[in-house]
Amino acid sequence: MSLSSLLPLNHVEDLVEGWLSEDIPHFDYGGFVVGEKQSSAVILCKSKGVLCGQPFVNTIFEKLGCKVQWHHSDGTLLEPICRVAEVSGPVNKLLQGERLALNVLTRASGIATIGHQYQEIRTKNGWKGEIAATRKTTPGFRLVEKYAVLVGGCSTHRHDLSSMVMLKDNHIWSVGDIKKSVQKARSVCGFSTKIEVECRSVKEALEACSAGADVIMLDNFDAAITEKSAQEIKGHYPHVILEVSGGVTLQNASDYMTPTIDVLSSSSLTQGYSTLDFSMKIMKDGKDPTNPLVTA
Repeated sequence: MSLSSLLPLNHVEDLVEGWLSEDIPHFDYGGFVVGEKQSSAVILCKSKGVLCGQPFVNTIFEKLGCKVQWHHSDGTLLEPICRVAEVSGPVNKLLQGERLALNVLTRASGIATIGHQYQEIRTKNGWKGEIAATRKTTPGFRLVEKYAVLVGGCSTHRHDLSSMVMLKDNHIWSVGDIKKSVQKARSVCGFSTKIEVECRSVKEALEACSAGADVIMLDNFDAAITEKSAQEIKGHYPHVILEVSGGVTLQNASDYMTPTIDVLSSSSLTQGYSTLDFSMKIMKDGKDPTNPLVTA
């Protein structure tokens, strides 16, 4: 089953309607120039990476009365230059959806691509843990970003403040005690919601475990001491999930991929990625006017 089946259609439609309202608040002057004659356009990918964003692009063009035919599915590793899709409909509507669709594709595909790169490192190291995103997402664009993380083969981590309990430094400082913080959280989240505690030392981690935390985040631990610290914690609490976060990048991820670490989380999945280069060209006689030799 496609990952797109996870997406709530009403949420996707609400997002797209908001994007269209933002981009076309009043008159579409350029659309008046080209008119409403039936036409088609080709979407080209001009850089290597993983394709992502189809459900959102489909909805953009559906709202505008256009149809999209994809040559590749989300998750496909693309080699430039290739035809990704063809879109048909009134030419003014094609152009109304052009920039919105490309904005989604470039960003979602960028996230999926860096996720794929992390997974390649994971496979190379034979590591069994998970690579996860963080809640450092773009306001209003979170659903796209979390979907792209999945397409790239990584874990979404929590989606929002209701997904799980994350007790970070500010929570602990405000209460003044790790044990009290965990107990208070458990009193309202019950047995069905995991509690994660951000810890800066082994001492804090052991305190959080003894209080009943399910997940321990080793925050900004140096790679050189991470495995030793993790072994000590697991020695007392073998079933706790250990996550490393803070400063994890493509360049150093392999240093943290040790047997006792279960999760690596990195904000680079949603904040430090490079976008892919896509363009859309109106077709004439079935050919892309800038490069008629490009094939699917």
